[in-house]
Amino acid sequence: MAAFGAQNGPSWWVRYSPPVFGWAAALALPSARRNVLANLRRIRGEAGVIRDVVETASTFGNYAACLAEVLANGSKNAGLAQPLPVGRQHLDNAAAERNGIVVATLHTGGWETVGPLVLRHHGLEVMMVMEPERDRAARELQDQARRLSGVGVTHIGGDDPLAALPLLRHLQRGGIVALQLDRVPKGMRYRSVRLLGRPGAIPEGPIRLAQLSGAPLLSIFCARLGYRRYLIETHPPIRVARRATTAEIDAAAQSIADAMTSFLERHPTQWFHFGDHGEAASGR
Repeated sequence: MAAFGAQNGPSWWVRYSPPVFGWAAALALPSARRNVLANLRRIRGEAGVIRDVVETASTFGNYAACLAEVLANGSKNAGLAQPLPVGRQHLDNAAAERNGIVVATLHTGGWETVGPLVLRHHGLEVMMVMEPERDRAARELQDQARRLSGVGVTHIGGDDPLAALPLLRHLQRGGIVALQLDRVPKGMRYRSVRLLGRPGAIPEGPIRLAQLSGAPLLSIFCARLGYRRYLIETHPPIRVARRATTAEIDAAAQSIADAMTSFLERHPTQWFHFGDHGEAASGR
């Protein structure tokens, strides 16, 4: 239904209606609503009831708006996103190396809409690594929308030692591999970090990919500012030596966690972790 409305409804419908559906979802899904509120409290601490309600509703509304803009790809309602880049020089310098790039990102506003747009500016092929959706039809629908935005999609779950081989080959060809770090599915290797002021964990995979490939590791986070307007924040590259020690791997993980913490503290209602897709990285 969301895809049909985004692709076939009038343009004003795509622009103005999604938050209403997001708010309705917040009312209809108490478990997801509790998870969102728990995440907000991890980020900014306890607050009054009014702020809890407003920011929880805002999170659901932001998600619905981002989803509508992704699902509109390839239809009459498709439109160009307007990125506001911060730290763009870090991406420019990494792309100039032509050695591939490992991108660490989050389930936040606009990544699937504008992240690929910014990365493809350099003429590099982007592959997004996703945890498989449990529902096959939902996965195919979302993957099609992503491909229409010009990116490849691969699904990896668990701890399969061979799963990284296609990603390594993609990096060796000079491509970009983008992975999201804020969920740690059961069975996935992780590194313990200090995240949002408390013990947490992030997946180890992106760090190991950077180590094995020699590609720079960039943290790139997104936030939706308005209709098709997005902030793109790129952090300095992390270099992981081929023979990095355990301490060096841990330091790389903590550097990513610090960047995540800083971004989420400034954009708390942009974090889309509703539960049931692996543990939130900060809640491990």
